[in-house]
Amino acid sequence: MIGWEFILLYLAAGSIAGFLAGLLGVGGGVVIVPILMFIFAAQHFPPDYMIHLAIGTSLASIMFTSVSSLRAHHAHGAVNWGIVKRITPGILLGTLAGTFVVAKLPAGLLKGFFIVFIFYVATQLLLNLKPKPTRQLPGTGGMFVAGGIIGMVSSFVGIGGGALSVPFMTWSNIKMHNAIGTSAAIGFPIAVAGTIGYLLNGLPIKNLPPWSIGFVHLPSLAGLVVASMLVAPFGARAAHKLPVTTLKKIFAVFLYIIGTKMLLNSIY
Repeated sequence: MIGWEFILLYLAAGSIAGFLAGLLGVGGGVVIVPILMFIFAAQHFPPDYMIHLAIGTSLASIMFTSVSSLRAHHAHGAVNWGIVKRITPGILLGTLAGTFVVAKLPAGLLKGFFIVFIFYVATQLLLNLKPKPTRQLPGTGGMFVAGGIIGMVSSFVGIGGGALSVPFMTWSNIKMHNAIGTSAAIGFPIAVAGTIGYLLNGLPIKNLPPWSIGFVHLPSLAGLVVASMLVAPFGARAAHKLPVTTLKKIFAVFLYIIGTKMLLNSIY
């Protein structure tokens, strides 16, 4: 039986992730995974599979929440479906393949990869780094490779891919507005392929927590989805009223703190 305190923590995690996603356009997985790690540790989940469960559950939540984001961007004509069509095959293969690689990785190595990624995203936000548009989108082969890389990294860290796909598209002279909208659409196949992969790879594991299907923990998934979908619109509204540049820097510091705490927990 899951205590009410943990159900409330799942809802709080979803609320934080949803608000930040709506406010800053930052994928909720960057926040969801470390928060779930802390909650799972308090519940004494198996340490060897804690981060696998956090990432799998994060991707499963994105499968639901990305739909509302995708619909909103499509309604504003911001989704370039031609790009989505060309990059999706690579996305699907890269994400699915990545989940099979992750299943074989020790928890410590996977956690180290995630910590490095957190510091990367934090630095990108803090310095407001944006690649200069220097070229056009690559051909079919190049789009497949790009999709594969984005999908594989996303499967390693439990995100919808925006931290990689938006810079890739803006570097290729796609307007920021369209890059963000198209990235929201790309997040759905990443989440679907990632969820399937984490489900399949976790099924043979015998000592996972109750209410888990593979590496997806259903109670935390329910809390994340309900709260994030309810709160995300408030974050989007706040984005039009608050100094987003300052908030990005504050959030970057928050990520540095989370990354540092995870690093110290790994060392000591």
